This record gives sequence, structure tokens and C-alpha cells, in this order.
Amino acid sequence: MTDTAPDLDRLRAGAPPRNHDARTIAALTANPGCARRGLLDAAGIDKDAVARHLGFGTPFGQSQFAITRGNAFEAQVKADGCAELLALLRDRLGLDVGEVGYDDLDEEGGREFRHARTRKLLARALDDANGTLFDHPLLRLDIGGTPAYLEPDVIAFQLGGRFHVVEIKSFAVVDGQAEPEQVAAAARQAAVYVLALRELVADLGHDPQRVSHEVFLVCPENFSNRPSATPLDVRPQLAVLRRQLDRLTRVDAILDDLPPDLSFALDDGLGAAVRTVEARYAPDCAAGCELAYFCRDEARACGATGALGRGVRDDLGGVDTVAAALDLARGAADPPELAETAALLRTAARLRAEALGGAT
Repeated sequence: MTDTAPDLDRLRAGAPPRNHDARTIAALTANPGCARRGLLDAAGIDKDAVARHLGFGTPFGQSQFAITRGNAFEAQVKADGCAELLALLRDRLGLDVGEVGYDDLDEEGGREFRHARTRKLLARALDDANGTLFDHPLLRLDIGGTPAYLEPDVIAFQLGGRFHVVEIKSFAVVDGQAEPEQVAAAARQAAVYVLALRELVADLGHDPQRVSHEVFLVCPENFSNRPSATPLDVRPQLAVLRRQLDRLTRVDAILDDLPPDLSFALDDGLGAAVRTVEARYAPDCAAGCELAYFCRDEARACGATGALGRGVRDDLGGVDTVAAALDLARGAADPPELAETAALLRTAARLRAEALGGAT
């Protein structure tokens, strides 16, 4: 138990901690500067339940059609001991995959049993280099002092003594190109598996670099069911993920500034409790945070510059509200620490006035 565990338990007001999965862990990297999200995630609070209680529920999650299509494509790629996947890696990527060993860890039993069997098989593979494909490994990753079990639909693939994560997604690759946002999301999710696999390898006494930063992304090609494979370097995503997870273990700095009796119980005081913790809203929060609509309403109400987008907020570094930015542009305020920003805003205001004057 960490030093902050009792405080985080109090914040949940008796509710069990929400279990993370690779998708929610990957989403932690989307807005690392948000204290509100960092604290709620560290405490394992169900943000979706909080948002719905506050009247700002969001329709998160994949559609049933997308889930069904994804499951069918994954089953096709993994059929007959991953025969199609192996052919793909050999023929399309030219990998020198010799005799293949295949272990499916998707067996009955509790999480601890499955994780222990994953650990045992990977330990054997690390020692004698036997074993090529490990399907449905159950990995574990510490999130703010709480273990999260990851049940990937990916496979640990050993080649030349190094493991690679294979990420299977059902979005299409058309003429060699896929939707950049979907590829980025897949890379973040794969990075979670790489990190968890590296921690397991290190815990077994081996070099964590035996888990490659290069993952293989498998997707349907040109809207058909024919799979394609693409190597993907996830080192940038790994770096961001490590920073954010380290930050979750330092929530004590956030807790020090909060009332000692604060909790996020689902009652009439929930809205005030949530507002006690500072948020860092940006419009793209809507793509990955259940509280995005609540924070957007709050940001608009107080005229926060973040409501205009991360680019505007970053350009106005240190200016938190639209009203403050307008005061700087008009010369109504001139703090020395914002002299450069004030000069830029006044130039922009002058250019705007000249442009409008020319138009009239």
C-alpha cells in the first residue's frame, strides 16, 4: 500500500476502485497536465459515473457493430494457431520466422492463475528461447499503487530472442494509409502492453530491452478482410506513458492542496467536490475523458482560454482567461511577466482593427 492509499480510498467514499485496461491507461497520456483527471484516475474513481451524476454523461465506447467486426477480424487472423498471422509476418514483412511454438493462455481460472501461467511460460521462453507466439497473455501494470490486469487481444511474438507486441485492429488501411488518429490510438495502446511486458521481463531478472519498441500493427487492407502488417515504433508513446504513470504516483502533491475531508461520493456535494480540483480542459479532451463535457461547461462559464483549444492556450501561455487576454490587448493591464504576450496581443488587435477598417 502506498502512503497516499488511505487518502485515495477516502476520495472514492467506499466505492471499489475502477480497474484500468489498456485503453484507459493509454488515455492517461492524453492530458498529463490535468490535476483533476490525474487525481481521479489515481484514486480509481469511475469518472463515467461521476459525469452521469453531474448530468454530463457521454456516449463513450465502441459501437456494437465495430466490436463484432473487430472480434471477427481478430479470430480470422488468429485461426489455426495464428497461421495467417505467421504467413503475414513471413511473406509481407520478410521476417525470418522458423519453427513456431504457439501457446494460448486464454484458459479458465482467475486472474492470478492466468498471470502466473503467463509469467511461467515467458520465463521459460526467456531462458531457452523456445516459444514463438503467446496468445492472450495476462499482464500486470502498477497504476498509482494499484495493480491493473491487462487482457490484450495481442500476442507476444518472439523473434531473435526479442518479444514484439502484435496489435490487431479492425480499422482499414487503404492504399497503404490509415486514419492517423486511429493509428496514434493503437500506438498508445500498444505502448501500454510493451511497458507491462518489459516490467514482467525485468521482474524475471532479464533485460527489459528484450521487449522491442517496435510493434506490429495488423489491420484489414482496402476494406477487405485481407490483413496487412505494418511495423510501428512506439518509443515516443512509451516516454509519455512513463512520465504520466510516474506523475500518478506523485498525487501527494495534489492531495496536499485539497480539503482533508474531500470525497467524490455520488451525492449533492459532488459538483463542488469535483470543482475543488483544478482541470486543464481542451476541446480534444472529448475524445478520451468521461468528464470532458462537465469541464467544457465549467471552462466556458469562466471564460478559460483552454476552451479555445490547446494551440490558443499555449500561445497565450500564462493568460488563463479570455477576459485577461482582452485586457492585455487593450492595454488595460500590463504585468511585467506577461510583457511579451501583451505586445503580441496588442499587435494582433491593431492588425485586426486595420483589417476591419479597410473592409469598411
